[in-house]
Amino acid sequence: MNPQSGKKKKVIVWFGIVVATLSFFIVISSQRHSSAEGKGSDYESIELFTDVMAIIKKSYVEEADTKKLVYGAINGMLSSLDPHSSFMPPDTYKEMKIDTKGTFGGLGIEISIKDGVLTVISPIEDTPAFKAGIKSGDMILKIDEKFTKDLNINDAVKRMRGQKGTKVILTIMREGFEKPKEFPLVRDVIQVKSVRSKMLDDGYGYVRIAQFQEKTDEDLGRALKTLKEQNKGELKGLILDMRNDPGGLLDQAVRVADHFVREGQMIVYTEGREKDSKMQFTAKSGGKEPNYPLVILINGGSASASEIVAGALQDHKRAIIMGTQSFGKGSVQTIIPLSDDSGLRLTTARYFTPKGRSIQAKGITPDIVVEQVEFPKETVSKKDSLHLREKDLENHFESDDRSAQPGDKKGEKKDEKPDKQTIKQEDNLKNDYQAMRALDLLKGWELVKNMTNVK
Repeated sequence: MNPQSGKKKKVIVWFGIVVATLSFFIVISSQRHSSAEGKGSDYESIELFTDVMAIIKKSYVEEADTKKLVYGAINGMLSSLDPHSSFMPPDTYKEMKIDTKGTFGGLGIEISIKDGVLTVISPIEDTPAFKAGIKSGDMILKIDEKFTKDLNINDAVKRMRGQKGTKVILTIMREGFEKPKEFPLVRDVIQVKSVRSKMLDDGYGYVRIAQFQEKTDEDLGRALKTLKEQNKGELKGLILDMRNDPGGLLDQAVRVADHFVREGQMIVYTEGREKDSKMQFTAKSGGKEPNYPLVILINGGSASASEIVAGALQDHKRAIIMGTQSFGKGSVQTIIPLSDDSGLRLTTARYFTPKGRSIQAKGITPDIVVEQVEFPKETVSKKDSLHLREKDLENHFESDDRSAQPGDKKGEKKDEKPDKQTIKQEDNLKNDYQAMRALDLLKGWELVKNMTNVK
């Protein structure tokens, strides 16, 4: 072989390798450039954030704490999304985990933000706030001497939480008030009893779910068993009261509905951007209640998990929904733990009833609308029109309807000197207009059934 010819061949081969390599890097560079262009605004925003932080660290009148700046930035970022996404610093995240177990220190108020004002969604029963007469829709203008305008929920919660026996004054504005009114409260250990029950006359039961916690399903099972034992047999009908129930754990809502929905029937499904946020929950076998008449009571303070239960049983025609329009919170929040023991509460999905209804910013519409009515010589009842609902919250999601997816006691004695502020709702049913109407409906149901059986 000619040496010159061999050298030429080597040069050609190396030239080809160089050209191929350059072509590869040009393609990769082009792809990266295209991707960077798509995310350019993200990079620019992050750069803007770091620039601002650097300026603050260098030029602010006092030395700024970096973690405090970052926490503040995260808070602002999440508050721009929707009313239910939030950042929880380590102490708040720890309290949140305690809350779901049903025990915490404070006043007992479920709150949100409306038009930049701290607003009560619902007071929790048998708590300092409930006893003091705090109402759904109340606007909290001040906590002690601190104005709450533009105060985020986490900071507001911190100010209302505290050791048992310590005092706090809430300055409240309410529709009908000529001027703000101060409500002095004494903090207590809030032990939310998730489920309460009572046997009504003629074999009718009453169950109150105040909040969906870790053991709500178990508590409901025990309550139903106790009612049957007291009745010495199956119930003729049941009132399930979820008024002013702000919600709670999704899995507990599913399990509660499971008591009344036939095996295999859809209870709720969720949809979101990520694969894990797309879920379907169907009723399992076993542990079903007999097909007795069921009336569910709701109002403007009924939200989230309570709406899931009401929506499912309404879609399957298993219950009559009575009361007033519910709150309308149709989104699912995922709790994400972070590296410094803080946590992220992020809205990751919307939920839909079995028939594909989204109740986001709409709520559940009762089959029979019954307003709460004042009884003579009783405390003025809260008009449901004053209830705060999801649609009133800043940045709420708009409704996204979808098509269906596959797959009071008769003869009960009143205390001679009752303290009206401390009377529990279920202990005063005969003065509860909505509950009495629900009982009338159950009795009428039985009468009609007996009439149709007459030959």
